[in-house]
Amino acid sequence: SFGAAVLVKHKENQKIYILKEVNISHLGKKEKDECINEVDNLQNLQHPNIVSNRESFVENEQIYIIMNYTDGEDLFQRIQKQKGQFIPEDEILNYFVQICLAIKHIHDRKILHRDIKLQNIFLTSKNIVKLGNFGISHIQNSTIEMSKTSIGNPYYLSPEICKENKYSFKSDIWALGCVLYDLVALKRAFEAKILKGEYAPITGGEYSSALINLISRMLRLNPKQRPTIDEILHSPIIQNKINSFLSDFNELQMKELKQKEKLQPEKEQQMKEKSKEEMKKKKEKRKNQEKKKLLIEKSLSRKNKKS
Repeated sequence: SFGAAVLVKHKENQKIYILKEVNISHLGKKEKDECINEVDNLQNLQHPNIVSNRESFVENEQIYIIMNYTDGEDLFQRIQKQKGQFIPEDEILNYFVQICLAIKHIHDRKILHRDIKLQNIFLTSKNIVKLGNFGISHIQNSTIEMSKTSIGNPYYLSPEICKENKYSFKSDIWALGCVLYDLVALKRAFEAKILKGEYAPITGGEYSSALINLISRMLRLNPKQRPTIDEILHSPIIQNKINSFLSDFNELQMKELKQKEKLQPEKEQQMKEKSKEEMKKKKEKRKNQEKKKLLIEKSLSRKNKKS
């Protein structure tokens, strides 16, 4: 099957990985080249918020890709756990910023994901977001900006794809807007109204107007009116969250530094004691060597006298 994935365990280190199998036997030469090209693309996608692949190989008309395994849940499972209770805005922004950083990484390399959805966004046990399943991602060269290939989850497909019109990276932005809507509303933005771009308004006052406005900007019917990933990352609400990340990181660094400073006197004392002990051992060793030398000299002296 195209894009099938299973969990595998390394025989030596016992680590769990994802083995993705892509059957290319039924594809034409152009499609096969695209699949093989996909493998090459994955080798270059190294980012803290992207599920990276370990290695890949082609065998018997099959492409095998071994990817790192995330030890947490996906965002779809995360939403299901809520049971109708809203997710705090700060937590949503925590996830969203990390997703945006992953998308920026691929867009900067002219790569479309084309299957951004809750089930392809994973959480580690430390709440680090990992964007995965680049099985149908497509690299675009500088001369071909647009693509007509209609691939992806129907609930996240942009209006231009549904109409089989040309689209570019703004389709990923649409899907990203759908994901953010899902996290806020705990339900899909679209069921059968994608062509009109109509979605149920978010009510209840649980979230800031800045967050609601960001969703509406990403879900604009005209792709040209949607923001780029850089524009999203530079929006005030996202910048505030990024600054909060940096502040938390700096605070953590300060704590670690203070802990090191606190432990420094103890380490210095331990080093001094260790140095004294080593000096003592060296002295004893020299003393023993001198005794041994003296005994040898005495023994030789006795032998000479007897002779």
